[in-house]
Amino acid sequence: EPAVADGPAPPPGYTIERLPGYARSLLRIRVPVIAVLARRKQRVSELLELGPGAIIQFDKSCEQFLELQAGDQLVARGEAVKVGEKFGLRVREIVLPEERFKKVS
Repeated sequence: EPAVADGPAPPPGYTIERLPGYARSLLRIRVPVIAVLARRKQRVSELLELGPGAIIQFDKSCEQFLELQAGDQLVARGEAVKVGEKFGLRVREIVLPEERFKKVS
């Protein structure tokens, strides 16, 4: 089942083929995509004590969304799903980049 983001749909008639050639060429750039379960800081001494079967507890609730990052930027949030014998991420919301305003002198 394809992931569908909640939010506005692309405008009618929108297709990638309608983009200028230079913009389409940017779509072929590969970036690392990372699904982030949770984050936590630990002392190095605690990390050295880890072994098989060790459990690291996080403050994040099981019901909270996972984050999807591309190139160190948050791009979406979603939930973990099982796909056959593997896991996947069902995208539930797309995170739009914040608008940046620069003071004009």
